[in-house]
Amino acid sequence: MPFGDDCKVVVASTTTLGAAGTSVITSTAVDTAGFRECTFIVPLGTITAGGVQSLKVQQCDTVGGSYADLLGSNQAIADTDDDGLRYTTIVNPQEQFLKLVVSRATQNATIGGIIAILSGARRKPVTQPAGVSGEQFVFPAEGTA
Repeated sequence: MPFGDDCKVVVASTTTLGAAGTSVITSTAVDTAGFRECTFIVPLGTITAGGVQSLKVQQCDTVGGSYADLLGSNQAIADTDDDGLRYTTIVNPQEQFLKLVVSRATQNATIGGIIAILSGARRKPVTQPAGVSGEQFVFPAEGTA
């Protein structure tokens, strides 16, 4: 199944990206209705030595309700993980809305955003949200791009 027919890409960041900081960054609520799984992707930038960073996933049955941590979803991010990438996938979430929480403490850490990819669509093809576009090529021939 081609990526664009089965997956929905959501820009889930709610903060200015690329700026170093020590504040907690919480994504927007990602509505998983109609999808079997959700993968959050977080590109990392510079992390100052001594920084204490982590990410975790939370869920809720309503978009504006109280979100609860998902058991075992916490990932520590070492202060030596500069310019890396972290992802976490939730398969068959028990509640409809998910958020990713990136904690940054002690020292500055930079993240490049939070992207959510919803996959396993129950209805195809999938319509991408406003501001998300792309192309897919099947058996592309060589030539002028």
